[in-house]
Amino acid sequence: MTDADLFRLLAGLVLLLVAAHLLGRLFGRFRQPPVIGEIAGGLLFGPSLFGVLAPDAQSWLFPKTGASATGLSLIYQLGMLLLMFLAGRQMREVFSRRESRTVGVVAVVGMAVPFLFGLALVPFIDTDRLLGPAGNRTALTLILACAVAITSIPVISRIMLDLGIIGTNFARIVLSVAVLEDIALNVVIATALGMVGGHGGEAFGVPHLLGVGSGTGAVVYHATASVVFFGLMAVAGAQARRFLAGRSATEARRPTSVAIQVSLVLAAAACCLFLGITPMYGAFVVGLIAGRSRAAGESEGARVVHAFSVNFFIPVYFAVVGLKLDLVHSFDPLLTLAFIAFACAVKAGSVYAGARWSGSTPLKAVNLAVAMNARGGPGIVLGTLAYDAGIVDATLFTTLVLTAVITSLMAGTWLDHAIRRGLLPRTDDYEPDDPDTAAPDTHPDPVGAKAA
Repeated sequence: MTDADLFRLLAGLVLLLVAAHLLGRLFGRFRQPPVIGEIAGGLLFGPSLFGVLAPDAQSWLFPKTGASATGLSLIYQLGMLLLMFLAGRQMREVFSRRESRTVGVVAVVGMAVPFLFGLALVPFIDTDRLLGPAGNRTALTLILACAVAITSIPVISRIMLDLGIIGTNFARIVLSVAVLEDIALNVVIATALGMVGGHGGEAFGVPHLLGVGSGTGAVVYHATASVVFFGLMAVAGAQARRFLAGRSATEARRPTSVAIQVSLVLAAAACCLFLGITPMYGAFVVGLIAGRSRAAGESEGARVVHAFSVNFFIPVYFAVVGLKLDLVHSFDPLLTLAFIAFACAVKAGSVYAGARWSGSTPLKAVNLAVAMNARGGPGIVLGTLAYDAGIVDATLFTTLVLTAVITSLMAGTWLDHAIRRGLLPRTDDYEPDDPDTAAPDTHPDPVGAKAA
């Protein structure tokens, strides 16, 4: 790396990090998800604004190839891995028997129906112009279905934390359903991305060794590999937790805990790459396993990893997402509006139907439907992963990211309005589904309170 390349990398990082933090704080002051501000910070220096005002300077500071571009891409990838690791950690202690019926019904109906509608949507759109360089229609179909069905845990938990309702059974229902949805949909996403693994590069890993193609066999292989990997990691994680639980939590060992957790994330991501699975799935599974630990030293290490991630890697990740957006050349207003309307109608309608079926009141069902419609960080990650893998083109990438941003804004605005109008209480005034069972006092840790 030359001095000029290093200067471009460092200068670009400083600009993106400062812009992401400043606009993230600004959006937070207006009770909106900071992740949107972080994306907007990157958008300022991308082809949508800086590229229009000073195209030569923009292409020099943020080149698409070269050593500085590779360095920024590495930090971007690490930010994505740490984001998924923290998202997995957040999924602890959100389940409660008190709301089990509502959670079960809403999770099944609110995920399966939108996913099926997403699959049914594909024959009615022109996929030829939306396909990325990988040219895989099956992977594109799965990504679109997931984009319709996905829910954001980090964004909606941050919104509910800011509004003072994070400890209510309403919040527990939302987060519990989102956990179940994300676990299932991450398997589908891993399958879709695995089907185009190695796109544009060296043939590599187990799929290459087994001669896995791109048809039905690829779907079966990647789905099976994702499930088997999850099972093996769960068994290995149980052994690791027992080992770490016996370790002393002294100051001298806390750095070791940080190193262990980061090493596990990187090792799991590398293992997934060799298996032909997207690396973010490995980081997500490690987070799920690590989130169940009660070892004091490990918890302290997790706080260190969390603090550094949400203040550096994850804001840079979302800023680079904004940097990639091109609202001048790759924005199709009609496609974006139509997809947002379709996704919102299907997702919100399905959650509302599931909530009413489980016995919830119409008001509670409406609030659940709007909250579960927020796609936030996971929706953005889905779009960027599909774009980087060559599954979708720049136009559909822009649509997917804007869908995640706008649905998150809609959820935050509605819930704030509902609380101000008395339509959503700050305490557990909703009737539980099973009044004979008591809910434990569980308060989910809002991962990425700043990041997503």
